[in-house]
Amino acid sequence: MKDGSKKTRFTSVQRVLHWLMAIGILSMLFIGVGMVSTIGWQYVPLLVTHKTLGIILLILALFRLAIRFMSGSPPLPADLPVPMKLAAQLSHVGLYVLMIAMPLIGWAMLSAAAYPIVLFGGIRVPPILPQNAILHAMLWNAHFYLAFAFFALVLMHLAAGLYHGLVRRDGVLQTMLPGK
Repeated sequence: MKDGSKKTRFTSVQRVLHWLMAIGILSMLFIGVGMVSTIGWQYVPLLVTHKTLGIILLILALFRLAIRFMSGSPPLPADLPVPMKLAAQLSHVGLYVLMIAMPLIGWAMLSAAAYPIVLFGGIRVPPILPQNAILHAMLWNAHFYLAFAFFALVLMHLAAGLYHGLVRRDGVLQTMLPGK
């Protein structure tokens, strides 16, 4: 910060992006579960929604990461034990990696299967890999299993936020909450 003052909250843009992406990511996880567990008429609309939301979340994640580098983040409480600080830092790295990797893996998976990548409104996204059945199978497995890891990481992130807000009451949760 230019005036040397200590940053106590994420910027408004960071907070809006955080909550929009939280809704989007949770939606993606449940849409993905619904998608792989149905063979009915719902499959195609779920698939189009999943692909479209995945591309939107990829763009938002890259934008969010750029803003994070430019704006930084509030410091963790000084009295937070070192293992908890390390867990917070590593979990945020993991969240950013998965926010970017999951849509890219999905896109690559569809490309390797030579499936057309058509989003809402008929927007076509070009393939990023050549057709390859073995690569498609590997990417499908990676996308499937990393989705569970992502969900677990999201749940841990939520639990940590609630722990900071309800148990420690150390202001960490307030750095990302809307309002003053």
